[in-house]
Amino acid sequence: MTPRIIPVELFDLVVFGATGDLSQRKLLPALFHRDLAGQIPPGSRIIGCSRRAMTNEEFAAFARKALEDHVAAADRPPEMMTRFLDRLHYVTADAAQDAGWADLGQVLKPEAGRIRVFYLAVGPDLFGPICDKLAAHHLVTARTRVVIEKPLGKSGTSAHALNESIGKVFKEPQIYRIDHYLGKETVQNLMALRFANALFEPVWNSGHVDHVQITVAETLGVEGRAGYYDTAGALRDMVQNHMLQLLCLVAMEPPTSTQADALRDEKLKVLKALKPITAEAVPTVTVRGQYRAGAANGEAVKGYLEELGSNTSKTETFVALKAEIANWRWAGVPFYLRTGKRLPARVSEIVVTFKPIPHSVFDGQAGPIAPNRLVIRLQPDEGVKLWLMIKDPGPGGMRLSNVPLDMSFADAFNVRNPDAYERLLMDVVRGNQALFMRRDEVEAAWSWIDPVLEAWSASSELPKQYTAGTWGPSSAVALIERDGRTWYEDQDID
Repeated sequence: MTPRIIPVELFDLVVFGATGDLSQRKLLPALFHRDLAGQIPPGSRIIGCSRRAMTNEEFAAFARKALEDHVAAADRPPEMMTRFLDRLHYVTADAAQDAGWADLGQVLKPEAGRIRVFYLAVGPDLFGPICDKLAAHHLVTARTRVVIEKPLGKSGTSAHALNESIGKVFKEPQIYRIDHYLGKETVQNLMALRFANALFEPVWNSGHVDHVQITVAETLGVEGRAGYYDTAGALRDMVQNHMLQLLCLVAMEPPTSTQADALRDEKLKVLKALKPITAEAVPTVTVRGQYRAGAANGEAVKGYLEELGSNTSKTETFVALKAEIANWRWAGVPFYLRTGKRLPARVSEIVVTFKPIPHSVFDGQAGPIAPNRLVIRLQPDEGVKLWLMIKDPGPGGMRLSNVPLDMSFADAFNVRNPDAYERLLMDVVRGNQALFMRRDEVEAAWSWIDPVLEAWSASSELPKQYTAGTWGPSSAVALIERDGRTWYEDQDID
């Protein structure tokens, strides 16, 4: 099957922090793939901008190396590399100084009427200063968009201040708060499964769903980012944004359309319906852990404190928690979330477990009857499994087995799965905000997370230790098993 490519309008995309890790690993490869697919029209420009002094030629060489490192050789025809590198320009500018901003203005001025995207691939402390410089040098037009990466604050208060500083320069329809999880193919298919099929919506409620699990597991540690990570932790880094967004897509009511605000209105309702976790409830419905030395991918690895170079830290590298949604659809259905570093497998998935059948007509020789499960895998192999009970083939009576109907998107459609950034970057150019967070969503998520952070901060208890290469501390298992349930673990996970 050949994917349908819809070209976008001419645009200029300015990447602040163009020499950083995100630009090398994600942004430049994503833009190259879209150019390779014929989606970027001739004349569109990609302009790198950072404090590092570079010529256009040096930036092109930098970009070539990034593409060679992160794009398969078979996907880099020489003529396409040349075409893409010819799109690149570079401007040296410093958010804290005036030097360079006039140069950026001169580069942009000849095409002042086209779509203009500013991608802030920098730390959040620079969001406000860069926006102020853009305004001061009259670089914001009616067709300008700004893209900001997480972290969107470290608390509700700091997120509000961040939104205020950006909002002084850009109107809300111009602001794109990016969460790459929302650009994944499987997340899009979650909406298709729910709202384009009559099979699921009638049973997508507390009458039929027993519980929902959302797992985002990483095998890597902090990988040289210990200094940053120690100021964030897993709750801020993963739960407040990625995982709550996934929860919203699972739990939201059917929107009136796929227009951005229709979708975001329904997600906001879910965030506001989350049952608050009080300080008294924190010890029983949340678990925080921290990995110690162990083995990952068959190799011995250091513990978090060793990587941090410290004897103690209250920062969590693992979180498990139980969330509840106080509305008619989901009353009584627990949502179990867990995420962590140095776990046994790299996997992100949503598991919807349905209630057991009310009565079995089969005798004991048929074997146990497992509840149906819908497993939506975001990574590493995007796809969907629906676990069903069927009869074992052959004579000899009725014997039941629990087997999956398995659809891998790569196998089913025989096409390359675009990276999430490819979709999201093109959506910014199109002006489609459906997959981006609105300000009130961000602040509603923080209002639910803040009491947990405050309770942890007030507690003298340190995070529970777990050995690298395991599924977190034993208290995470106890969290779900107290309710008579267990964490789902797919045997196919590598």
